[in-house]
Amino acid sequence: MTGLQVVCLLVVAVAGTAVVLTRVPLRQTLASAVLGLGLAVLFLAFGAPDVALSQIVVAGVALPVMVLLTLAKIHAGDREDQDG
Repeated sequence: MTGLQVVCLLVVAVAGTAVVLTRVPLRQTLASAVLGLGLAVLFLAFGAPDVALSQIVVAGVALPVMVLLTLAKIHAGDREDQDG
């Protein structure tokens, strides 16, 4: 195992722990996106570029966008409930 692989494993471990320990949904979404991108780099370091590309699209872009849109809709619904 190379030094790059060890560093990538440590970064993924720290990012995963940050996702679990974060309680604010917006920050947790951003931490999850960082974790996804860290996993993509890890996959590249281990020689799986096709899996890394899929990881970037799904965990680095699609999932955070869906969660952010959901949070925005929930927040807008809360405003309507308070106004009405």
